[in-house]
Amino acid sequence: MIPSDPWDSETARSYDTPGTGMFAPELLGQTVDLLAALAGGGRALEFAIGTGRIAVPLHERGVPVTGIELSTAMIDELRTKVGETEIPVIVGDMARASAPGSFSLVYLIYNTITNLLTQREQVACFRNAARHLEAGGCFVVELGVPDLRKLPPGQTAVVFADEPGYIGLDTYDVLNQRVVSHHFRFGDGRQAKLMRSAHRYIWPTELDLMAELTGFELEERSADWAGTPLTAESGSQVSVYRLPAR
Repeated sequence: MIPSDPWDSETARSYDTPGTGMFAPELLGQTVDLLAALAGGGRALEFAIGTGRIAVPLHERGVPVTGIELSTAMIDELRTKVGETEIPVIVGDMARASAPGSFSLVYLIYNTITNLLTQREQVACFRNAARHLEAGGCFVVELGVPDLRKLPPGQTAVVFADEPGYIGLDTYDVLNQRVVSHHFRFGDGRQAKLMRSAHRYIWPTELDLMAELTGFELEERSADWAGTPLTAESGSQVSVYRLPAR
């Protein structure tokens, strides 16, 4: 069984890893640089804002940021960094919730669109982004590229990380494009902590079709926030979609 809410208070309290991993200064700087440029002096909306990993430094850069977030535990952690006046957050589902006003940029990062477990919900997320954007606005999606080449015939599980005190394991349902990520954290004793989350992975061409169905055009795609060209060996993608200027 997968927990119905893996983003609970325990997960939220341990989510931030200052200075390392996805909180590494170079990665944060590259991400904020690109998003600030795409905002173009306008307002930004982050779907699944979480603990504010990107929203807080983007706000500090001078970009007005609003968030949508389903997990109140993650919002509580965000509020230890910045108040509602500085970064307002609407509690709700990123595929349906509405934020007041319009935006020049909507962004959804770090594989979070895969938390929506059906294609219909993922298309609804694109449609929700389009509803919030001004004409000519951008929707940015950061997403892993599925690497099913790691799965030999008959195997359904792959270790994606093996570090001191941590093992990451993905189990796949290839027919339904589902993957469950298992995160094991342990010390010297016999006890370990397990956190699991379910995802629906998306192929780059499928992502482009979702964009086309909801009125977007692909403007650019790279392998990372630094603009590295995407190749067949890339493990991630950053896709920038734009609404036509009307």
